[in-house]
Amino acid sequence: MFGHGGPGATNLIYTHRTRAWERHFTIVRWDMRGAGKTFGHGGPDGQGEMSLERLQRDALEVTDHVRARLGVEKVLLVANSFGSFLGLRLARNHPGRYSAYVGTDQNINAGGRDHTAYRALVDRLGRAGKHKELAAVTAMGPDKSAWDIETWSQYNKHLVGSDPLTFDTIKTVVIGSLLTSPLHSLRELRAYMKAMTFSERVAPESVTIDEWAEGTVFEIPFFIFQGEQDVITPPESARRFFDDVTAPVKDFALIEDASHFASFRHPDRFLDLMLTKVRPALTSEPTTS
Repeated sequence: MFGHGGPGATNLIYTHRTRAWERHFTIVRWDMRGAGKTFGHGGPDGQGEMSLERLQRDALEVTDHVRARLGVEKVLLVANSFGSFLGLRLARNHPGRYSAYVGTDQNINAGGRDHTAYRALVDRLGRAGKHKELAAVTAMGPDKSAWDIETWSQYNKHLVGSDPLTFDTIKTVVIGSLLTSPLHSLRELRAYMKAMTFSERVAPESVTIDEWAEGTVFEIPFFIFQGEQDVITPPESARRFFDDVTAPVKDFALIEDASHFASFRHPDRFLDLMLTKVRPALTSEPTTS
């Protein structure tokens, strides 16, 4: 079962990039409220409550539906980017439903104490001589709890624009997948963009999360596969949390030549990690990714 990022950025557009995964796993994707086809069908007024707590309850409902539909006790939980906030909570608090957790583009918040990505952005802008952008980011300050939604949006634009690999990934992998997705009409592609703007309201809530305070003990196998050059969710932050995690089995791997969206830029390498590291840790019971 694959939880998507954003908030509001469906993973359904990457289906044609990840066909090889389907030879080894049954993949369940769903568009969360405020995302993709869910947003397209219901519109802004049809999404109901937009909060991390509500998205978590939705994910549990989807999990139980999948378990019943496929007749399995547990499913393999994979989450990327914003969805990894939910993924950690699901894996930590509901181990009876999941056979293992795999985080990629893993977000780690430390209750506002970790400014790794922000400091690195300031450094890149300074070294590149981008004085206007540097002034704007400096004015924001590192305290994300003080940002409004517009500041969040501007920060993300500066973040993507400051790194050539991330910018190329957005252009070739994200936009490329949008334009070539066989599962989306032109109207649905427009809805994809509107959904991300609509769902930005959930992002500030994530600032309050402190993963260490919520718990570093996991009762299921625990994996993080991160882009080696990820400037959005830096591998250094993910590694610090991983090192403190206690789990029956755990492993951490970097995906080379990858920033954010590592699993979609290099789906073959991600699949190899799933087969060589994750699958051996699972029971012989059927699982769902």
